[in-house]
Amino acid sequence: MKLQTLKDIDSLKDKRVIVRTDFNVPLDSEGNIRNDDRIKFALPTIEYLIAHEASQIIVMAHVGRPKLNEENLKTDKIAERLSELIGVDVDKVDNWGETGMPGAKIVMLENLRFHPGEKSKDEAEKEAFAKQLASLADIYVEEAFSNCHRDHASMTGVPKLIPGYVGLGTEKEYTTIEEAIESPKKPLVAVIAGAKADKLTAISNMLEIADHILIGGALAFALRSAQGYNVGSSMVDQEGLDSMAELVEMINKSNKVMLPNDAAIAHGFKADAKHKVVNLEDGIEQGWMALDIGPETIDNYSKVISEAESVLWFGPLGVFEWENFSSGTKKLGEAMVESGAMVIVGGGDSATAVKKFGLEKDMSHVSTGGGASLKIIEGKTLPAIEILKR
Repeated sequence: MKLQTLKDIDSLKDKRVIVRTDFNVPLDSEGNIRNDDRIKFALPTIEYLIAHEASQIIVMAHVGRPKLNEENLKTDKIAERLSELIGVDVDKVDNWGETGMPGAKIVMLENLRFHPGEKSKDEAEKEAFAKQLASLADIYVEEAFSNCHRDHASMTGVPKLIPGYVGLGTEKEYTTIEEAIESPKKPLVAVIAGAKADKLTAISNMLEIADHILIGGALAFALRSAQGYNVGSSMVDQEGLDSMAELVEMINKSNKVMLPNDAAIAHGFKADAKHKVVNLEDGIEQGWMALDIGPETIDNYSKVISEAESVLWFGPLGVFEWENFSSGTKKLGEAMVESGAMVIVGGGDSATAVKKFGLEKDMSHVSTGGGASLKIIEGKTLPAIEILKR
């Protein structure tokens, strides 16, 4: 089965195209956009549709997690910003199900999550909403990679009813990460960090693929705790560890996995807390918590990265937002750049970190979708992508 892309469409001329975007941009309390990167992500696809003479482009997206039709989560200002960026008037339509669609070239629908059918677990309600959306267009385009692990009406329901294709940005995202896993340049180093034990699944899948796996974040100290180390008051997702005890044992026995030998610890979870570096064999006192990997671990990890041909990076190594606990994330990011390896950054906090430290342009690929890219690393399929393969 082959993923269907925009270039597989014989002709877009005079076709109505509905595009699922991820315009879930950060907003202030009045609904003003604080960062428009997610809107810019979809511009090449929208420009492609204009250039290939689609008769109408219908843009749909969700914003936030509304409980009611909250004014600050409406898509009016998103439509305004899209219009400014694309240089074409964008007509925002509120009650399209009741009033019908305007004849404008580009139309922005209201927040999809204002409709209960978008995320409904009631299949009939979900299908009814998908049918409403599908009735607006001839062709569906998926351009919300960061949401492709979601089985929502606009993501998986609509392309069951009209021909569906993947947008330019989502195609690049998906194929880049897939190829890095299926045919990586070796040695492949996976850097996996985070707070919760849910990333253990990704680590276990990487045991079959990667040559080295470097663990950071709270998860690293949780795994050290499972080995019998005293980690003091460090964050440990004990429930997660217990529920995946077999994975924990397998990971802790693997010679591919590297865990910290030392840590930067703080007396309390505060940016300006009293802090110091300790060797983990000596243990961490109660009241103190590990908030970053230590200098010895940074050196050990950097040496492994220096010999890599490919690096997959998922999660910052510490509380990188605070200067006292940013060294692990910053220095390993710099080591990746210096290695000359192909480096794929898996979105989310990792993407925020490389941007903060000015490393974004030096990375081979920085994903927009932390959740979606992590599912690929876990060896799982993305429902909104699978529906577009035929």
